[in-house]
Order: sequence, then C-alpha cells, then structure tokens
Amino acid sequence: MKNFKNLLFLALFFITATVLGQTKISGTIVDESNQPLPGASILEKGTKNGTTTDFDGNFTLSPKSNSGVLIVSFIGFTRKEVPFSSSKTKMGAIVLLEDAGALDEIVVTATSFAIDRKTPVAVSTIKASDIERKLGTQEFPEILKSTPGVYATKSGGGFGDGRINMRGFSSSNVAVMINGVPVNDMENGAVYWSNWAGLSDVTSAMQVQRGLGASKVAVPSIGGTINILSKTSDAEEGGNIIASTGNNGFQKYGFTLSTGLMDNGFASTVSFSKTSGEGYVDGTQFEGYNYFVNFSKDLNDSHKLSFTTFGSPQRHGQRQNRSTVSTIRNAQSGIRFNPDWGYKDGQVTHIEDNFYHKSQTSLNHYWTINDVTSLSTALYASYGTGGGGGNAGTNRGLFNVRLGGDDQPVDLDNIVDINRENGALGSEAILRASRNDHEWYGVLSTFKTQLADGLDFIGGLDWRTYTGKHFTEVTDLLGGQYYYDNSNVNNPNAALQVGDKYGYYNDGKVGWLGFFGQLEYGTENFDAFVSTSFQRSTYQRIDYFQYDLSTEAGRDLATTDKVNLNGYSIKGGANYRIDDVQNVFTNIGYFERPANFDAVFQNFNNTSVNPDAENEKIFSLELGYGIRSEKFAANVNLYRTQWNDRTFTRRVSNQQGTEDFTANLLGVNALHQGVEFDFTYKATDKLTFTGMLSLGDWKWDNDLVDVPIFDENQNQVSTISLPISGLRVSDAAQTTAALGTMYKFWDKTSFTLDYNYFADLYAQIDVLNYANATTKPGDSWKAPNYGTFDASLRHGFSLGEFDTTVTVRVNNLLDTEYIADALDASDPLVWFGFGRTYSLDLKINF
Repeated sequence: MKNFKNLLFLALFFITATVLGQTKISGTIVDESNQPLPGASILEKGTKNGTTTDFDGNFTLSPKSNSGVLIVSFIGFTRKEVPFSSSKTKMGAIVLLEDAGALDEIVVTATSFAIDRKTPVAVSTIKASDIERKLGTQEFPEILKSTPGVYATKSGGGFGDGRINMRGFSSSNVAVMINGVPVNDMENGAVYWSNWAGLSDVTSAMQVQRGLGASKVAVPSIGGTINILSKTSDAEEGGNIIASTGNNGFQKYGFTLSTGLMDNGFASTVSFSKTSGEGYVDGTQFEGYNYFVNFSKDLNDSHKLSFTTFGSPQRHGQRQNRSTVSTIRNAQSGIRFNPDWGYKDGQVTHIEDNFYHKSQTSLNHYWTINDVTSLSTALYASYGTGGGGGNAGTNRGLFNVRLGGDDQPVDLDNIVDINRENGALGSEAILRASRNDHEWYGVLSTFKTQLADGLDFIGGLDWRTYTGKHFTEVTDLLGGQYYYDNSNVNNPNAALQVGDKYGYYNDGKVGWLGFFGQLEYGTENFDAFVSTSFQRSTYQRIDYFQYDLSTEAGRDLATTDKVNLNGYSIKGGANYRIDDVQNVFTNIGYFERPANFDAVFQNFNNTSVNPDAENEKIFSLELGYGIRSEKFAANVNLYRTQWNDRTFTRRVSNQQGTEDFTANLLGVNALHQGVEFDFTYKATDKLTFTGMLSLGDWKWDNDLVDVPIFDENQNQVSTISLPISGLRVSDAAQTTAALGTMYKFWDKTSFTLDYNYFADLYAQIDVLNYANATTKPGDSWKAPNYGTFDASLRHGFSLGEFDTTVTVRVNNLLDTEYIADALDASDPLVWFGFGRTYSLDLKINF
C-alpha cells in the first residue's frame, strides 16, 4: 500500500507539472488611450522567464509556477506588477500609465522593435500620445525633428512633401517600414510621404533606430530604420471622433470605430478621415482622405490571423522650383511665394502638383508552435497610381508670363489664347504629368526558436516582386486642339490629346529574394547578437517608345534580359548592463548592397545596360553608453559609416526654370561620422525636461568623371566631371540640438515647449554649377543657422460620459524666418521654412 501511495503521489506530481507546463498566460498591453504597446516587456517575477508583445500589443507566456506576479514595463511608462494564477490565464488589457521618467530595465528577448538597454542600437521611440500632442499641421516626418541625427523639413511646402535625412543620409537610404513591411521604392529606395499622409491617424508607436538597426530584413539600411506601427483591432469596444482646424483653412475630421475583442475571438477596427486646406505656400491647395481597416481573429491558442488595409488618396499643389533669397524677399507674398501656379478662367490651376493613391494590404498569420517556437508570416500587396504635374512644350517660356510682376501667378489664359490661335498647328505649351504606377507583392516570414537557455535563433524569408509603369501624359492642352510629339518611334508625329502618353513609356521590373538569420544570446546583464543575410535583386526593363515594335529586332530590344545582382551582410552587436543604472553597447557591420535600377540601366534605355554594376559597400561601427536612474536618463552614441560606390540620381533645375535635368551619379564615396547625445530629466512628478545634441562630420570622399546628364524626356544631353572630394555632404543640417519641457498641471492637462536648433546646413550641390571645374571648388553655400520654438497645450476632461481631449498647437511660435532647403548656385536657390502656424484639435472617445 505504501508503494502504491508513493506511485500515486509521483503520478499526481507529474500530471500537475504537465498541466502547469501547459498553462499559458495571455493578454494585451495598452496605453491610457487603449493603443497597443509593441515591444513591451513581460517578465515572471523572480525568474528570467519572459517575453515581449507583438505588433498588436499581444503576448503569451508559459509561467514556471501556477501563481505569481508579472512585471510589465515599456520605455516611457511606469512599471506595473500584475498577479496571475492558473485559474486566471486570460489577463485582458493591461494598461500602463505614461511616465517620461520610467525607463525600466528590460531583459527579455527583443523583436525587431528594439528594446531599451537590451538591443545594442541607438533608438528613440515616439508614442501615439506624443504624435497627437506635437504634430499639429506639420508633415509626418517632422515629428522626429527633435531626434538626434535627424533633419526633417517640408521641402517645397506642399501637403505631404516633407522629407527626412538621418545621419546625413536621405530617405532612400533610410529603411521605412510599416508594421515591419518595407515601403521604400523598389527602384530607387525613395519614400514619398504624401502616400502615407494618413499615418498620423493610425500610428500606435514609431521607433527610430539609427545606424544599422535591429530590423530583421534581408539587407540592413545605411542611415537608420523608421518602423511605424499602426493600430490593430482594439481590445475594447468603442471609438473616437476627431476634428481639427488650423491656419490657411486647414480642416480635418474623422472617426474610429472598434468592435473590441468579442467572445468568438474576432475584432475589427475601422478609421476614416478627411483633410483639406489652402496651404501655407501660395498655390498649394490640398485634399486628402485616409482610411484604415483591420480585422483579426484568434483561431485558437496557437493561431491568429490579422487583415489590414489602409491608404491616403490625395491631391495637392506643389512648389517644385526654388527661388533666390532676393526674389522671395521682394515678392508680395514673401516666404509664401510659389512660382509654380497660375489662374485659368479665374480658377487656381496648379502647374506643379501631385496626385497619388498608394494602398497597402497585408494578411498576417501568427503561429505559436510551442512554448519556445513561433512563426510570423505577412503576405502583402501594394498598388500605386498617380504622379506629379509640370509643364511642357516647344515654348515653355510662356509660363514666365505672369499676371503682373515676376512675383505674381502665371497668366495661363495668355497661353490658352496663343494655343487657340494656333488651331490645328497644336499647343505650344501644355500641362503634363509624370506618372509612376506600380504593383508590389511580397512575403515576409520570420521563424523564432529557443535553442537553449538564453540562446535564440531567428531566421526568415524576404521576397518581393514589383512592376513600375513610368510614362508622361498630357493633362491639359491649355486651349489647343492637339499636342504634337515625335518621341514614340511606333507612332511618329502623333497628334496627342488629354490622357495620351508621350516623352517616355517604360516598365521597370524588380525582383527581390532575401534570407536572413540571427543568433541572440542573453543573460541577466549581457545581450549579444550576430546576424547575416543574403539578397538577390533582379532587374528588367521594358520600353514601349524607343524601339520599333513592328520588327523582330525592335521587339528583342524592347525587353531586356534579366540582370541578377547579389548582396550580403554581416553584423553583430553586444550590450552590457554595468549595473541597474548604466549600460554600454557596440555594433559593427559590413554589407554590400546591389546597385539600384538606374545604375544598371544607366542612360534610360535598353542598350546602355551595365549587368556588372558595382555593389554599394558599407562599413559601420557604433559605440554607445546609457544611464538610467529614477530622475535622469541619457545616451551618448559615436558612429562612423564609410559608404563606397553609392549610386543615386539628382534632379537639377536651371535658374530660368525652362528645363529640368537629371544627373545619374555612380561610384560615389562618402564618410559619415559623428556623436549624439540625448537626455530626459524628471525634475518633479509634474515637470520633465528633454534635450539632445548631434554633431555630424559628413564629407564626400572621391571625385567623379563622366557623369551622364539627362533631360526631362530621359534623353542624355551631356556628360560632366565633378571634383567634389573633401566637400561636405549637403542637404541636411550637420549640427542639431533640441531642448524641451513638459509640465503636467493635472493628470490629463499638460503644456509643452520645445526649442530646435539647426546649423551647418550646406546647400545641395548643383551638379551643373560644379561641372568640369578645373580647380577644386569649396564647400557649397551654407545657410544661416536657425532655431524655432514650438508649443502645445493639451487638456482632457469629461464631456458627459465621454472622455474628451483638446489640443492647441503652435509651431514656430516666434515666427522665425529661416532657410530650410537650398540649392547651390552663384545666387543660391532656396525654400524658406514656414512661419508661425497653429492648429486646434478635438478628440472625443466613446
């Protein structure tokens, strides 16, 4: 009997242990506004057993005990301890309260969303509440302007025309991802922010990883990574209504509705808004619509599906051409002057404009295979249609005839009269659009498993296929009957009407296949990783205009063979937590990135093909130190990036504005190095200070010869040499600083004041101005240093049963006049930044 009791006890012990081992705790980590917090840490107290939340803020954890306490933390929020037991495994929504001083140690496995004091990269995280408080009428990239190493401007000032540089690298060399899916253009790497103008409505968090970054895609970025995480289906039922007004007729209104997580595991969220206005700059009227839809379904404890689609169809007037400082100062409208618009039949007509709709749709599957293994797969598709407007014709000088002085709108009625008098001879000047429609499909799949205690393996597949359709079309004959064009050898001397293609018409096909693998090792005080990747890029060009499709030889030339280029990367890093307060990290990497599409098809044709285009070669090294205490947190980062054989194109306009040129620069070397410092100091429970200083030293490292120059119809017009070695990299401020403060009057009422300073902004090199110089030129023109103040007041209160928030935002509070962008010339061509702007935002939650 005694043996029987012992056996029974042993059996019960193993059964209990098995049941406990199968227990899983699940929940969602959200902020006060019910937005998910991806990358939040969940740690079983007293153990090293932990996990992190996914993009939706969800987590699943197998505890070591049948009861205990979960420690939940996320940078910028107070840490929370939540009890659990085997009888309560569904934790629901766990709300973390915002606290700028709460920078807790996180010691669990990271996702591609970097984790403070663990992932060895320089990182800044911006939450949805920061975006609501600080964005106002700014362009979406400008929310990052107080981040070290970042320079963000509105460019010409049209809606959605903002741009961003990171550590001196343009957005074509900064990886931008939405929910982990890359969105950089497949042909040239560019990011057009007007395509994502609605992101501010649906962003739950945005993280900036400077340098090599921690994102797990086939080839890392050069300047850094911006990972934007959208809302998913909210855990609770409800929604909100938003309404905003601002300067120059700015109007925005919209709503969000959510079913919440229902008993059957289904949840959905729908968001819609409309934005319109006259624009701060003359002739930049805009109208845009933003939509977002997410459906998710918990199939069981192991499988979850999430479907998301969103986009921002919009149209806006642009200011593409810069003007001299004297022209702007003497213009009637001052810094708002725009030479690229006019009147026709008494109506505003945009000579330069942009119209586009790029949708992104993804189906995500999350599979928890077992306690230590998971697989996440995203199938996605993106469709884009639209382009940018401009003028064309045999007499483009007619666009210099204005309704008064040189600072007045263009007299388009004058062009209409001339074109009508020409009759069947056709229009001398027209409006056109350069189109770039595309279809893009991809799969991004990531496998993760624990190999041993503290050792994880992450690997995956990154596959993409892209077809871009490029052509110019007639959009307005301006009173004429036809526009005669001889650019299509298959339709010579064509009499074109609105909607017909001319100039050029070609497809760019890009394929991408990448594999990546990473080992991560972590102990209580030390974390390290090593990763490698392989990438194959495939390029093909199809031309419909330059080759005679009625002949076999012409058809053979019209479609090129596929060009395959390979790239690879290897990088590693380590983070050591010296104590509860201090940590140090380092990362190092070398990668070769295949040359872009234009470097393979160098002269916009199918005969000047370079199948052996040089890979871009990048070596990067970074050191960092961090300190975290109850009141004070700070980071210091030093970086050095050597970039050889880079390729890029640059648009150039002469000062008369009668011709647009494109320079195709190949084999450019550059060295970017610098130091960055940022801090947060919580003086009291109500008063917080933030600040940063970024000092860059970015220079070109070689001279260029035989640079081809093309006109707007992609015809080569000349070649030049550029003696630029030793010159400073232009187009971004090499010195930036910021100082900010936030004071909380009450829990839901706060005031912020931010000062941003920019210096050492060198004008973009005009390749025509530097062409074939016989002596070494000096640095390009340097814009005056400048600083601006921004302020906001946010107040939350109850409107009946509804939580309501009102935000007043003023940008450039002191109406400082400054030059934000410049093109080097004997008399520099510039864009001034905006003066004082304001917005009033209302949000009602229900």
